[in-house]
Amino acid sequence: MKQLFRQWHNLSEIKKELTNRNWFPATSGNISIKVSHDPLTFLISASGKDKTKTTPDDFLLVDHQGKPVLETELRPSAETILHTHIYNLTNAGCVLHVHTTDNNVITNLYGEAVILRNQEIIKALDIWEEGATIRIPIIENDAYIPSLGEKFKAHVHGDSGAVLIRNHGITVWGKDSFDAKKRLEAYEFLFQFHIKLLSIQGGVSNGANSYS
Repeated sequence: MKQLFRQWHNLSEIKKELTNRNWFPATSGNISIKVSHDPLTFLISASGKDKTKTTPDDFLLVDHQGKPVLETELRPSAETILHTHIYNLTNAGCVLHVHTTDNNVITNLYGEAVILRNQEIIKALDIWEEGATIRIPIIENDAYIPSLGEKFKAHVHGDSGAVLIRNHGITVWGKDSFDAKKRLEAYEFLFQFHIKLLSIQGGVSNGANSYS
């Protein structure tokens, strides 16, 4: 029970921080944190909640299938299946899914992936080579969540990572809440920088496809 309360507090603090950055517009986005490994349980944000408010109903505990562990009138977020794939396939401890203007714009500029390079902040992703390059996959959005989940699952390969969904935000995961938040901040910095650079240069570089 102590672990449940501890992780509830951790997730609530993350929600406050990301809300202050306006990364949950119009009740969008969802976040989760692992509570136990065997059996697998995790806290996830409840569907349709105004994340600028803090209430006792912000999160609910779900199992390895994303189903509530305790009887509740709350509904898990629609994209809970993305979280279950990550927790079932990796040792990740926290998953963050946010919709920002920048990450949506990026998915309209590129096709199957966006490649970013030569930024010091890439080290926040535990990539230490000088002039490092990262590749973030982009998958097509799908209103049928099980189908979206299958597309997403194909890109879940390690205990940390990120996947962009076209016009549907980014999902980032890490070993714990600190790691996941750090990675999300790094990706959002990279997206913002890249878009500003393109605006100065006058368009998408390197012949990238436009999906706008």
